[in-house]
Amino acid sequence: MQPNPVDTYLQEADDLLAEIEASALALSGEEAGSEAVNRIFRAFHTIKGSGAMFGFDQVAAFTHHVETLLDQVREGAVPVSNELSNIILASADQIKLLLQAAQGGQAPGAAADSMGQARDARGGAADPGSQVALLARVRQLSAAASETPPLSAAPAASAPEPGGRIWNIHFRPAAGLFASGGNPVLVFRDLKKLGECSIQGHTDALPPLAEMQPDLCYLWWTVQLTTAADRDAIRDVFLFVEDGSELRIEPAAASPAGGPAPVPAGAGIANLERAPANRETEPRAPAPPPAREATVRVPAERLDRLVNLVGELVMNQSRLATAAARFHAPELAAPVEEIERLVGELRDDVLQIRMMPIGTIFGRFRRLVHDLSEQLGKEIELVTEGEETELDKSILDQLGEPLVHLLRNSIDHGIERAADRLAKGKPRQGVIRLSASHRGSDVVVSITDDGAGLDRAAIRAKAVSKQIIAPDANLSDKEILNLILLPGFSTAQTVTGVSGRGVGMDVVKRQIDALRGSLTLASEPGQGASVSLGLPLTLAIIDGLLVEAGESQYIIPMAVVTENVELPRTDRTSNNGRNIVAVRGELIPYIDLRELFEMEGDGPPISKIVLVRYEDQRIGLVVDRVMGTHQTVIQGLGRFFRQIEVVSGSTVMGDGRVALILDVAGVVRLAGRRCEVPERVAA
Repeated sequence: MQPNPVDTYLQEADDLLAEIEASALALSGEEAGSEAVNRIFRAFHTIKGSGAMFGFDQVAAFTHHVETLLDQVREGAVPVSNELSNIILASADQIKLLLQAAQGGQAPGAAADSMGQARDARGGAADPGSQVALLARVRQLSAAASETPPLSAAPAASAPEPGGRIWNIHFRPAAGLFASGGNPVLVFRDLKKLGECSIQGHTDALPPLAEMQPDLCYLWWTVQLTTAADRDAIRDVFLFVEDGSELRIEPAAASPAGGPAPVPAGAGIANLERAPANRETEPRAPAPPPAREATVRVPAERLDRLVNLVGELVMNQSRLATAAARFHAPELAAPVEEIERLVGELRDDVLQIRMMPIGTIFGRFRRLVHDLSEQLGKEIELVTEGEETELDKSILDQLGEPLVHLLRNSIDHGIERAADRLAKGKPRQGVIRLSASHRGSDVVVSITDDGAGLDRAAIRAKAVSKQIIAPDANLSDKEILNLILLPGFSTAQTVTGVSGRGVGMDVVKRQIDALRGSLTLASEPGQGASVSLGLPLTLAIIDGLLVEAGESQYIIPMAVVTENVELPRTDRTSNNGRNIVAVRGELIPYIDLRELFEMEGDGPPISKIVLVRYEDQRIGLVVDRVMGTHQTVIQGLGRFFRQIEVVSGSTVMGDGRVALILDVAGVVRLAGRRCEVPERVAA
């Protein structure tokens, strides 16, 4: 099925708008001609040109005004400022709304941004008539520029010729122009439609004939154009050949001294067909730039379908291996082993396709911190680390909402106002650190701030007032902090647009549990707070440890397994009936799955203990026997079994039996309620 060009434009527009936001937030300290300003201009220019081509006329018309302002910024007539940054951000929001409206979505004036929060008056994109107000701000900033000479003022241009203004154009295309479908002849024909046009071709970069490559462009051109059109209209002609090319469009009076002399109209087009074939004395062509890695856009549902098919292939390969072993057929041993190797490589490659750097969602949070800190009158810097850390796209898609809640909590509850921070001897600007790193086969995402920290007394008092705990309850520090994870729990004194409704941390906990992850809280009074999220790399296929308890088989994710030890029946009574085992001098509590799941009969004389990580300690799971590692294709349990907390899914074994995938956190919680796990034991 061929991709819809409009859909392709909308996807590219989303990418460009994200680039605009990131660059606008980084404008502080930049100069008028900086690369950040140029990136923003190019992104708006592409959105405008492509939008007009695909019928998004309102987008093109609105963007034209912003592009004009940015052109003044590039020329130094408008300085880089906070107001300019805010206008760029608001313009990006407005374009999103115009695109939504053009697709039959919510009309401009009533939509919310990607973080779920309506923009305030500074953004202006969510208020009725916001586009009119926003354009007024754009014109006001542009008008202010006309009252001041540009920072890099050029000599005054001479009066335009009767046919219009004279422009000098320098166009050196990217070396791979032809390979990407570009054609300079078509560009020059479009230029001639704008007015009188003189074109000069330059062949100084042509290599000897034997060294020429047919797919590379070695020519460059200078053009003198007399037209009534403005700079933007001229640049639109080069829209589809500008990327990677060197393009300058300047008024004739602003051209460098000694520039190319005008040539007869059309001379350059003729030269395209009369270029010298062998010029030994000419300088060699510069080496083409290193090729960028080619990428292909694929709909997410196609990737999901591919992963499902690979999952079925893995299960059938397991069945084939089991059948081959049962019949003891030597002639099948080598092919089955080779199929197992190929399926394993295919599985790893397909899963790698769905892996994306977590930085793809980190970038969007800079806008959230920028807007909320201004709204709350705070000075906050967001520092990101580990953006290259990769996670499965299905996990990334579900991670955005929890991170939004955590960042909003840090901004609202954690970071103090500048005056309060100075009074405490802290820097006036608070810092929120958003980081990601690998821990074994898991990824840990941490949100840390240097704010006031969690007020344990306020948390306890709120829990007592809501009758969650008794006034005389003896809680550990960890238990007090975990109270904020309960539904409806909030220590905010008033309800605001940011917090106070008791919706937040319980949503985070529920979402992370659904991803089979873990959440850990830490806080130092007056120094800040930290939330760490432990997440699996993927939710599709995992490496598991196959174990057996009674007549049932279970899968324990290898990501949490540390080692296996034996547990003789005689050792069960050596610790006064306490479920504790000594492993190299460390006392580790354990949970007997037979007892927990109320299985009948006695276990074997010597059981196995699988030691797993749970939060910041180790816990043992007692099973009858360990069968070995297993490539596990995760299957859902269906909606009737969603409330079973001790398992996170199931998988089909090679012999057709179903093995349940244990949720270690759920097993520990269930055992804790039955008082089978002793309190933490020190080494």
